[in-house]
Amino acid sequence: MLTFIQTQMANETAKLTLIGGPTLLIEYAGLRILTDPAFDPPQTYQAGPITLTKKTGPALSVEQVLPIDIVLISHEQHLDNLDISGRAMLSHAKHLFTTPAGAPRLGPNAKGIATWDSTTLTTADGRTLTITSTPARHGPHGFEPISGDVTGFVLSIDNSPSIYVSGDTVWYSALSEIPQRFPIGLAILFTGAAQPRGPFDVTMSTNDAVEAAAYFKNAAIVAIHNEGWAHFTQTQQDVATAYKVVGIESRLRLLEPGVPLSLSL
Repeated sequence: MLTFIQTQMANETAKLTLIGGPTLLIEYAGLRILTDPAFDPPQTYQAGPITLTKKTGPALSVEQVLPIDIVLISHEQHLDNLDISGRAMLSHAKHLFTTPAGAPRLGPNAKGIATWDSTTLTTADGRTLTITSTPARHGPHGFEPISGDVTGFVLSIDNSPSIYVSGDTVWYSALSEIPQRFPIGLAILFTGAAQPRGPFDVTMSTNDAVEAAAYFKNAAIVAIHNEGWAHFTQTQQDVATAYKVVGIESRLRLLEPGVPLSLSL
């Protein structure tokens, strides 16, 4: 079993602003980090046999969000995680990280990180930010050839608690290794129990979110990617209700689109 060595943790603050869907601005260690950019207005997309309907637009425009230092893309093949406007804004980011399969399709500033591999950046104050790719499975076992490659991320800086960004994934056994490797202080879960093409979830359900909280024992939890699209079957409030039932509601931090929330890790 892999374990991290518990040392004295330094305090770090993260400011989170939900743009909508999977798109979250994370202001952390002097960096502006954006997850899965989706900035299109409401519309319907036809992606092969799948129809995706976006019901609400972004709380902030691309212009309001820039400048961006880092973009984290869990996968680039689905329009609800990287839409037309989101793809167009990628050239404005200094660094872009995604899967090895997706990086060649995203331009010269894109770098693919294989699962459990890491890359580092130096912050403005001379510290080292480490970005690690984590396991993800975008649906039930056996669905991988249909859904394609997907990744999550862990952001770590010096001896501060780490931030986990799940990307589009269900909860499965490989994710339990993440808190064995990293002292997660904040877990950002892509929830919504999305069902774009059948009666099965391709993102975390409330059950998954409860199980994740049990493994990330000391982490604050944020649930995103659960509003704004027709294929979501559960909301942020459903996660809140589930957490209340099991007595962990104090660990969930609720986000309102466009309204910043600061957390001390």
